[in-house]
Amino acid sequence: MSNKVLIANEQKAVKVPSGLRILIRRACNAVLEYEHFEGAAEISVTFVDNAAIAELNNQYRAKPMPTDVLSFPLGVDGKYDIDENNGCKMLGDIVISMERALEQANLYGHTLQREVPLLTVHSMLHLLGYDHENGGLEAVRMREREEAVLQQLGLPRTVSYTE
Repeated sequence: MSNKVLIANEQKAVKVPSGLRILIRRACNAVLEYEHFEGAAEISVTFVDNAAIAELNNQYRAKPMPTDVLSFPLGVDGKYDIDENNGCKMLGDIVISMERALEQANLYGHTLQREVPLLTVHSMLHLLGYDHENGGLEAVRMREREEAVLQQLGLPRTVSYTE
């Protein structure tokens, strides 16, 4: 059984480049493969604008400003609800600000086709329980996994940056 990556575009600020959805699916699958995820997973990815992500960021993290990506994990300690329609484990939701992704792509001198999979890989690791908020070893481990998956996807980081 294969993974389900549900992608919705709920913004009009940035045109979604053709092929981006395929790259997102590849990024999700690469993380699951790298992490030896058991069984099939379901992930929801939504494109929004800066206003919408600022609202979510304020609501869930008390930070009333736009950010590039938000992760809403559904699993707790590696346990996931199963979608009865397809038997997939429901990992959670990834919300990407396409406006912010475009700004960052321009800032780092690369394309949306590189920035969005990068954000997806980062967010997928959050859905699987990795965290970097407290820094230290956990943040290093998460970054190492990110780098390894991006290498596999042929999208190694050319510049190091922190969010």
